[in-house]
Amino acid sequence: MKEPPDAETLKRIADGLDDPVEDLVRKDSQFKKLELNEEDYVGNASAVIDLLSQKKALIQRPILVRGDLSKGQKVTACIGRPKEKIYEFFG
Repeated sequence: MKEPPDAETLKRIADGLDDPVEDLVRKDSQFKKLELNEEDYVGNASAVIDLLSQKKALIQRPILVRGDLSKGQKVTACIGRPKEKIYEFFG
């Protein structure tokens, strides 16, 4: 949260994600307060990236990344929820 990813980094994460791209968005009370519609983000990476670029608090956490985001190489990413996915990702 102190150093949230920018739009370019979010795109690289989304491109390397094994999960559906809409899972990057937290569907919590803030999501509901903003009156957002979950269906607007299903399979829509650009909408997810636009939303998360503007509303950093809606980024799902943790996001696990294998690879170097700073070098422009392809990365593999996974949302670490439930926590068992963390073990699978690194296992």
